[in-house]
Amino acid sequence: MRIAMTDYGVGNIHSIKKALEKSGADVDVVTDMSRLLDAECVVFPGVGAFDRTMERLLPYKEGIRQRLLSGVPALGICIGAQILFESSDEGGSPGLGVFEGRAVRLEAERIPHMGWNVVETNDPLMAGIDDRHFYFAHSYRCSPVNQEDAVGCTEYEGVRFPSFFRTKNVYGTQFHPEKSAEAGLRLVGNFIRFAEDAL
Repeated sequence: MRIAMTDYGVGNIHSIKKALEKSGADVDVVTDMSRLLDAECVVFPGVGAFDRTMERLLPYKEGIRQRLLSGVPALGICIGAQILFESSDEGGSPGLGVFEGRAVRLEAERIPHMGWNVVETNDPLMAGIDDRHFYFAHSYRCSPVNQEDAVGCTEYEGVRFPSFFRTKNVYGTQFHPEKSAEAGLRLVGNFIRFAEDAL
């Protein structure tokens, strides 16, 4: 599986690259976002703020959106999941619009939310993962228009919010699998097998 992993130029992407390679993927780090238009699988890492993350993607927004909606497998992590939505409270840039909805500020006293929390889900991407504790580091969270796009949720400070998303062959995780020890590595491996089956 050859994965095009976007480098937005705003943060360290070493951890997710290493996790993907450890799970058997061939990772092509992409700074020219036009290359996403013919990628067989895409990963949007979880580093950066919304507007800065979208900056390089905007010229190719509609082409990328159509590719993902046509069935190209993709995984968006944290900010990489938020940019899959239409917009964000964090900035003024449009998102990719693969999911209907927007990223909104997390309803909590302690922000950012940083730490380990359970992801409640029955999605097959969690197959073989008994301990569903994953690592979070975020101040915003995704709010989908279509509730069926949220395939998992998490509780933080007594409030439950959607934290795991899917439409077509596109997944989004508010949590960071690359920072989530064995459970995260298992999820990354499951995603690679899912993507291979989707091709």
